[in-house]
Amino acid sequence: MSDAQDTMEHYFSGRELARKEAFSGIWGNELHAVFKDVAPYYDVASNVASLGMCKTWRHRFLNAVELKPGDAVLDVCAGTNAVGIGLLKRQPAARVCAMDRSQAMQDVGQELARANGVQIESVVGDVHHLPFQDNSFDVATLQWASRHLQIFDVFREVQRVLKPGGCFYHCDMLRPESPVVQRLYSTYLKGCVSATAWLFGSGAEARSCRDYFVEAVELFYSSREITDLLEHVGFSPVTSQDAVGGVMAIHRATKV
Repeated sequence: MSDAQDTMEHYFSGRELARKEAFSGIWGNELHAVFKDVAPYYDVASNVASLGMCKTWRHRFLNAVELKPGDAVLDVCAGTNAVGIGLLKRQPAARVCAMDRSQAMQDVGQELARANGVQIESVVGDVHHLPFQDNSFDVATLQWASRHLQIFDVFREVQRVLKPGGCFYHCDMLRPESPVVQRLYSTYLKGCVSATAWLFGSGAEARSCRDYFVEAVELFYSSREITDLLEHVGFSPVTSQDAVGGVMAIHRATKV
């Protein structure tokens, strides 16, 4: 490892340690309880909270994914299978495996897959340790979940299970580089999370995590840092489509 690579390794390892120390308790049982509670209305609530941006950026994300007939796709943190369903509607000859920690989210996702006439393999487990052999997938996707993960470890796992030349598509809410935009963004998030929890009658677990959902973004990475992290774990080239202000982005990364 070169001096530059060693410096980058220490930087990202330090950032991940800080995130783990801040959120390990919530990442353990609390967040699991939140997603179990919100699973039945997760997609609708996300779209309401984002003023429609969640749906818009999912559409952009799906359009960014290049698929061929027979491609094996791994949808990491698949939730309610919105990404997998969208991909199979566009390319029915692909094969999608969805992996998520939440059985409740996957139960809803499987119901939605059947309702849309598509078949998606479901694996419930820890995405930090993907239960697949090296070089197993042509495409991997991850949307709206990275800020809840030890993402350095997950990116390495995704890189491992992709075939050489395979592509990883990533999209999430990010930390704006501008302090002014970040303050405005945090204020908006606090308000919309509270309003959405009230509107949908969320349980105590979801309501108690309001501050966490804001802090998770504040301690996360910018679009530029996500690019650096993807390159550091072995992807090249890495390209991005950024939203105005850097509040979210879509990254496309190819395994060498």
